[in-house]
Amino acid sequence: MIRSALALLLLVPFALHAQQASPDLSDDALAVAAQLRETALAGSGAYALVESLTTEVGPRMAGTPGDVAAVAWAKAAFERNGFDTVSTQPVTFPAWRRGEERAAVLSPFPQPLHVTALGLSDGTGGTPLQAEVVEFESLQALKDAPADAARGRIAYVSLRMERKRDGGGYGIAGQARTHGAGVAASKGAVGYLLRSIGTDSDRLPHTGMQRYPDGVARIPAAALSNPDADLLSNMLRRGQPVTVQLELDVGTQGEATSYNVIGEIRGREKPDEVVIIGGHLDSWDLGTGAIDDAAGVAITMRAGALIGALPTPPKRTIRVIAFANEEQGIVGAKTYAAAQDDAAIVRHRIGAESDFGAGRIYGFATSALPAASEATVQQIAAALAPLGIDYLPGKGGAGPDIGPMAQRGMAWGWLAQDGSDYFDYHHTANDTLDKVDAAALDQQVAAYAVFAYLAAESDAGFGSTPQTPPAAD
Repeated sequence: MIRSALALLLLVPFALHAQQASPDLSDDALAVAAQLRETALAGSGAYALVESLTTEVGPRMAGTPGDVAAVAWAKAAFERNGFDTVSTQPVTFPAWRRGEERAAVLSPFPQPLHVTALGLSDGTGGTPLQAEVVEFESLQALKDAPADAARGRIAYVSLRMERKRDGGGYGIAGQARTHGAGVAASKGAVGYLLRSIGTDSDRLPHTGMQRYPDGVARIPAAALSNPDADLLSNMLRRGQPVTVQLELDVGTQGEATSYNVIGEIRGREKPDEVVIIGGHLDSWDLGTGAIDDAAGVAITMRAGALIGALPTPPKRTIRVIAFANEEQGIVGAKTYAAAQDDAAIVRHRIGAESDFGAGRIYGFATSALPAASEATVQQIAAALAPLGIDYLPGKGGAGPDIGPMAQRGMAWGWLAQDGSDYFDYHHTANDTLDKVDAAALDQQVAAYAVFAYLAAESDAGFGSTPQTPPAAD
């Protein structure tokens, strides 16, 4: 008896695990997901939304009239696409403007340079800055340089970003854009230049966000196009002092308010529990923001709309968010996350975003790994497989606009887009509609519709758990 009882006790964990790991999505739910997939592939309507936003609004940098027009566009688009409710959430931030931007080598080989100011950079104060340039091969080299290595000069970081399908080269290279001006100022620099964070060879510079740390001078900061960075490095290689003139009419003027625009397809059984998908509504001002991120807004809006057109709504609410001001600090996403209490984090079952261009999705992963959801995740992966999407457990991440909610404890899904050419156009004047393929958007809408619908139908749970910051010492 004792031996039999012990055997039963040993079997209990395995029985519980088997019970937890059993798939919970019904054949009917999987059939609906397959229907959504095929409907999207036949023509999702996402391209028309990208065309509309880029044509009727165009550049929509946060705090500009284009941003105001984009909010009105998004509200109307959600309503036109049949969402049950449409709401807005105010988001406040510093208002940065871009004016004239000019640069040139004065000596020893006078030539013009193509530059663009980095976001939130201060300008040159109405007087062109003239100074000798000193080159550093990376941000780390600049950090490791002596305290006076750039004193009175323009610090220039020449690191070239690597091209990778998953955009993996962006993280390292992007640090030079985000933090380089502050490090340069700490070394005595009067200005900062970097090679654009991009993989192209066009003479079009890439803008992007930078931040000034406390306690250092706010020196003007700009990016050179890749060919101009090559030109400047070639000049410096000759061993003669190179003097550059930089003129930036840019700066921050007070505060501005924009809005997260939120559309919902209400759940039939548990409407207070939500699956969120979305992209960011704002863009930089150089192009029309087609791949960054009109595509993401259109993909997720149409995915939600297809789910909303079903005869029977999903169990839980699908919430599609067009986030405000991602480009200048993920401000809209942070505002959204800050408004959620611990109970709301649990009600957010899982979230995913589209913010990596318009390339086809090739992989799926998720943070949802408790035993209770493993089999359900496998079911979702199987429903995505006909789209050419591989299950890649352990890969990926939450993404920028889902990141603040993930930090609070919400589970995330990752639908990996092919970004092989994304950084050819990212944050440049070349971010335009001609880079978007309608059939690729249809595939992505299919993937987001399948993911969101099945996540909303599942009762297994994906592990959203409020995260509490560590107690102060």
